[in-house]
Amino acid sequence: MLDKFDHGLLNEIQRDGLATADTLAQSVALSPSAIARRLRRLRAEGWLGRTVALLGSRLTEGRLRALVLVQLTEHADRTGKAALLEKLDAAETVQWVLEISGEHDLALLLDCRSMDAFVAEAETLLAGSPVVRRYETSFVKRSWKFAPFVRLD
Repeated sequence: MLDKFDHGLLNEIQRDGLATADTLAQSVALSPSAIARRLRRLRAEGWLGRTVALLGSRLTEGRLRALVLVQLTEHADRTGKAALLEKLDAAETVQWVLEISGEHDLALLLDCRSMDAFVAEAETLLAGSPVVRRYETSFVKRSWKFAPFVRLD
């Protein structure tokens, strides 16, 4: 089970995945060696999935980002849906896949170099799938906030 120290560490490591144990010790009242042990345990037990680097806007500005809402066929079988989800998971252009309620079944965020690249991806991933009934695309004009942070108390 997680305690208040684990929650504090997980909150801090979400803000800065490269923070050292010494730096984390300034926010969490544990010694650096205790912090290092806890972080190893949190990773080993699956509480901390992975640490990623987010690119700065200098590298990402000018790219085409698309929010795609997908409706699956009414009779989409488990195998077909699973195959689509595997294909989406494997595609580097797909940044996230959410299964949602309402009129649509999936929400996707794609990041592509250009409109031509997006069209090619959409045709490969979605238009060619027998379980996709239809999809709608909205293009991101500006990104104001991206903070994949979950506060733990």
